[in-house]
Amino acid sequence: MTRKPSSTTDMSSNNKNALAGLTLGALGVVYGDIGTSVLYAVKEVFASGHVAFTPDNVFGILSLFFWTLTTIVSIKYVTLVLRADNNGEGGLVAMLALASSSVRDKPRLRSVLMLVGIFGTCLFYGDGVITPAISVLSAVEGLQVISPGFSKYVIPLTLVILFLLFWVQKRGTGGIGKFFGPITAVWFIVIAGLGIYHIAANPGILWAISPYYAFRFIVEQPGTTFIILGAVVLCVTGGEALYADMGHFGRQPIRLAWFVIVMPSLTLNYFGQGALLLSNPEAKENPFFLMAPDWLLYPLVGLATAATVIASQALISGAFSVTKQVIQLGFLPRLQVQHTSVRDTGQIYMPIVNWGLFVAIVLAVLMFKSSSNLAAAYGIAVCTDMLITTVLTFFVIRYTWKYPLWLCIGATSIFFVVDFFFWASNLLKLADGGWFPLVIAGAVLTLMLTWRDGRELLTNKQRQDALSLSDFLDAVFVAPPTRVAGTAVFLNADPESVPNAMLHNLKHNKVLHQTNLFVSVQNHEVPWIPMDKRLVVEPLGHDCWRVIIHYGFKNDPDVPSALSLIRGQGFEVDPMTTSYFLSRDSIVPRVGGGMATWREKLFAQMHLNASAAADFLKLPSNSVVELGSKIEI
Repeated sequence: MTRKPSSTTDMSSNNKNALAGLTLGALGVVYGDIGTSVLYAVKEVFASGHVAFTPDNVFGILSLFFWTLTTIVSIKYVTLVLRADNNGEGGLVAMLALASSSVRDKPRLRSVLMLVGIFGTCLFYGDGVITPAISVLSAVEGLQVISPGFSKYVIPLTLVILFLLFWVQKRGTGGIGKFFGPITAVWFIVIAGLGIYHIAANPGILWAISPYYAFRFIVEQPGTTFIILGAVVLCVTGGEALYADMGHFGRQPIRLAWFVIVMPSLTLNYFGQGALLLSNPEAKENPFFLMAPDWLLYPLVGLATAATVIASQALISGAFSVTKQVIQLGFLPRLQVQHTSVRDTGQIYMPIVNWGLFVAIVLAVLMFKSSSNLAAAYGIAVCTDMLITTVLTFFVIRYTWKYPLWLCIGATSIFFVVDFFFWASNLLKLADGGWFPLVIAGAVLTLMLTWRDGRELLTNKQRQDALSLSDFLDAVFVAPPTRVAGTAVFLNADPESVPNAMLHNLKHNKVLHQTNLFVSVQNHEVPWIPMDKRLVVEPLGHDCWRVIIHYGFKNDPDVPSALSLIRGQGFEVDPMTTSYFLSRDSIVPRVGGGMATWREKLFAQMHLNASAAADFLKLPSNSVVELGSKIEI
């Protein structure tokens, strides 16, 4: 009896199972941050002291929350921005690469967009400090609702939880990551249930879904509205994650999770908090935890803490990925990257980023001491990133998608105005803590621009002193040196010039290998370079070849693996007989150079502390020869 092939029904079932799995995964990774905003968003609006506590104001605020979620997340990010993928990848770096490449023929505009986009990326680190601090702190503060006596333990317990979170990063998240989705799903079910419980006691609160109440609040209290927008925006913090994680899950699971689970759960909880406030105005001190009956408080604090840890984990992993992408784009020196999974190359650990974030977060917790104080620092980085995303989206749909100008302006101007007012309102919090993430972003931007400018000066200096590779080989083989067996791979940034390592090798060893490859690694403003476009091989004669290896900003550079792809060129790279020669340059700052002296010294220090090129390019340690030289810039 023959076995029938799989039916269409089986394939459809498999697709549905895959979609369900991705949707569950998206809940844990994409929506952890925005899902925990219910802990503090409503509380901060009424704690600001600018909104008189009246039933009309409760309706107005809830209507503002609902339509902020609808406008910024549902329409802007889920409907429009998710369409702007860069070969399937999302996030500010992918958007920046897409926007800058679309105006490549306009160099001045392109340089401005690159600067704006890189600043937005720097703000991500400021957000990465505030988010874990405010999220975990607001969850642990639930203990104060149980008993004021727990107040003295809130900060120490928060720091312990954060330390354990950052300590476990080096072990990878593959083992615990599979629990993220289910735990976050339980979180959304619980917050929706709490909301339904209180809405049932006062169903009239659902009238706040009408935009009429938001509009009336704005018209009657325009000044107050502008001031509290800085607190209202807390309900959409984490919205950028929808776009940033598109490459991991795809559009459909992210959209499905939002419209079916996340948006309804958030709406129900916010409206449940509103119903509670109408019946018990004193609950404004901490409306989220006061929604729960006494018997549920301890489990709710535990679940909230788990949810905030998951939200923080997603942001920490994002910091690793963004840093790696920025390195590939040439804005940061090579940093140590450890892969924590043999199957998922996206799971990485970067020690300096991990502990740098931890130190900054500890400072934030100790300086601000409560989630309410941290809320003053929260929002300005998020709103600036949202504004930058809107600007970059305009250039993508205008110059990449070639839509008419009137349509591009119409599609983005509304979002620009909304983002601008949220951003302007957050500027009011600048003196109260908004400066903190901006200082972090400014410091990171200084490092990035110093590295970029320093690399440009170094490259120009090397080109001034460089010899043409083709001319040099012609001269060398007039009276060739002794040839030795094996393959020499000379790594060089400029494929047209002679590598310093080769000059030093000839000077000191006076030999040339039988086969010589002059390899340059070039990174591009696209996420991925496929294998069939990875290598360009050009014969130079005398058993010498020029090899250019192309990588996208999400590819993992691996030179030996790339060279193994060479076929049909008259040679093959045998790992047992191949040596890799690298130039190890030492930077010497000088007064009156191309940058300010302090920036030259900073660049020299960054260059000195960069991780070894051999490690970054995955060269076998027992086959690497480094030859150094000093270069003045």
